[in-house]
Amino acid sequence: MENELIISKDNAVALMHDMNLGSIIKPLSKEILLFDSYIAGTSHIEDESVFDALKEDDKLILRREDNKFDENAIIVLNEQGRKLGYIPEKDNIIFARLMDAGKLLIAKVKSMDIWDGFRQIKIGIYLVDF
Repeated sequence: MENELIISKDNAVALMHDMNLGSIIKPLSKEILLFDSYIAGTSHIEDESVFDALKEDDKLILRREDNKFDENAIIVLNEQGRKLGYIPEKDNIIFARLMDAGKLLIAKVKSMDIWDGFRQIKIGIYLVDF
């Protein structure tokens, strides 16, 4: 028969057996740009060496933070988990709601500028969709 389903030793289940779940899901995920913003609070970071290795297109970790000043606070971390700052309060309510609902958000560095001692890191905020 021309359209018959044949299961052989090379079927998909057998191929996935030797792979971890992350390597299976990654190709099935896509990043959807939601918003362009910047990292707030960079001038309050005590150890500024955290910015030295940062470059354009670096992925950043976004994590909700229990914060007495902002109930929707989202901290921005580099890939090593070091604090870079926050999503600006004026921008964070929708992203906080998405994260609280279990959605995975990340950021990527778009550009970095320094003028008069002030550091501005522009970022894109992405929803990781599976």
